[in-house]
Amino acid sequence: MGQLSGGFQTRIKLAAMLLRDPNFLILDEPTNYLDLSTLLLLETFLSDFRGGYLIISHDREFLLRTCEQTLECGRGELTFYPGNVEAYLAYKDEQLDLALKNNKVIDAKARQLQTFIDKHRVRAGTAAQAQAKIKQLDRLNQGKISIAHTERTVRIKLPAVEARTGTAVTCDGLAIGYPEKEVARDIHFVIERGERIAILGDNGQGKTTLMRTLAGDLPARAGHCAWAPNLRLAYYAQHVYGALDPKYDVFQHLQKVADRNVPTQSILDLAGSFLFSGDDVEKKVGVLSGGERARLCLMGLLLSRAPVLLLDEPTNHLDFETVEALAEALQAYQGTVFFISHDRTFVNVLATGILDVKGGAVKRYPGTYQEYVEHLSAELERNEEEDEAPVKTPSAPTPPPRKHDQAELKRIRKQVQAVESEMEAAERERAALLESFEREPAKEVRERKHRLDELTRVLQEAEAVWLDLQQKIEEMGDGRGRG
Repeated sequence: MGQLSGGFQTRIKLAAMLLRDPNFLILDEPTNYLDLSTLLLLETFLSDFRGGYLIISHDREFLLRTCEQTLECGRGELTFYPGNVEAYLAYKDEQLDLALKNNKVIDAKARQLQTFIDKHRVRAGTAAQAQAKIKQLDRLNQGKISIAHTERTVRIKLPAVEARTGTAVTCDGLAIGYPEKEVARDIHFVIERGERIAILGDNGQGKTTLMRTLAGDLPARAGHCAWAPNLRLAYYAQHVYGALDPKYDVFQHLQKVADRNVPTQSILDLAGSFLFSGDDVEKKVGVLSGGERARLCLMGLLLSRAPVLLLDEPTNHLDFETVEALAEALQAYQGTVFFISHDRTFVNVLATGILDVKGGAVKRYPGTYQEYVEHLSAELERNEEEDEAPVKTPSAPTPPPRKHDQAELKRIRKQVQAVESEMEAAERERAALLESFEREPAKEVRERKHRLDELTRVLQEAEAVWLDLQQKIEEMGDGRGRG
């Protein structure tokens, strides 16, 4: 077990739990380190699960797809809401808005009363009225809604780096892996400065191996990976927090690793955004939890002002409000980012490009992240349908078509052939386009992507026509369509 990646360890823990045939599940951060395929399977499993479950998760998308009710733990209280997390957050915002408006009205009335009290308290003739107004002011203040402990909205501002154009890194004929094992080979891609590249793929396919090779932590087995001159890299690895010095406190560590031009207030502001506020910055590293140490390492890296960030699962141990704030901060960051993450909201907000690691290959995916997820979901559904398909039994022979149907059948079959020819031509062109993306990933990207979208639409429309024609043939009692 100790030799497996975090994703495989999580999968084994889930499988071991389910082998006990439970009727109620308690899942504490079940999505940490899970690849997208397994995450989608887990969502499907939970949607069909006949028992109940309680989930702790900071993956907003996962909660939306699995949970119908919400229980928030915060400020020393448990708050139950009979709706999903999106509805609950909207309700919280609405309640906060109402409280602020209520308190604003009360404050305005209180100021008027206080002015009257200050003016008439010292006068003998109006002192009694002033005392009455003081009691009225006390009653008025009791109507204020306490919002002192309302959680603030997280805002993350990263130290600025210089924006530059040109190529950041070129990989040509690269092979990655370890002395005893090759993980992927024949890798070719060019990444421009300022791009934000998501490295995606199933657990065990080589995402972290690729990241470590890009960071120079692992030597290439063949080919080369060349960064532009004078580019400084900052690498956030899984479990990197084990190397922290336990004698430092939080602020001392951040001050040590931050760029010298980052002001103290910026360090404190970022610490607050990552849930180290007030006296928390004086905590010694030695007493921090694993999640706190991971956040501390990530903060140090973000304060380094490196023009290239390599982030392996940076969203683990962060609540979803901080995850989304980090995504927005990195979106505004002027440097280059490579990141591994299975948090769909984070990837969707941040990624401008995708490297798909699968089956011993690393390819630049030509579509958007949403298209990538939809493609993967469709693939999983096809596999599930194939697994569950019933064994076919011989059916009764179809009677031959009547003579007066022969002419119509002949006409429909010609239409089928024409549609098939159109589909095959579109498929050939689409395959050639995808191959060109692999050969020359940086050339005429927008034009080729536009043509790829057009071909996808043509294929979908042609397939709909083809299916309709096949249905007509079957209804006329002829099974000789394309299978």
